[in-house]
Amino acid sequence: MSVAKIIELNAASKTSMEDAVKHGLKKCAESVKNIKGAWVNEIKVVTDDDGNVTEWRVNLRVSFIVN
Repeated sequence: MSVAKIIELNAASKTSMEDAVKHGLKKCAESVKNIKGAWVNEIKVVTDDDGNVTEWRVNLRVSFIVN
């Protein structure tokens, strides 16, 4: 029998939403082992005065197995 745990984290990227997700998962994997998946809960963007996206932000729920 295994037990899964879910943590929530935020990540950002100036490049893309996908890059923000990858960066968040990579940073999470430095301290959390056995990551099995993630959900993107929210996507936010920061814009300049002209409405151009300057930063992508994501809120992730990451699941992992607890030994």
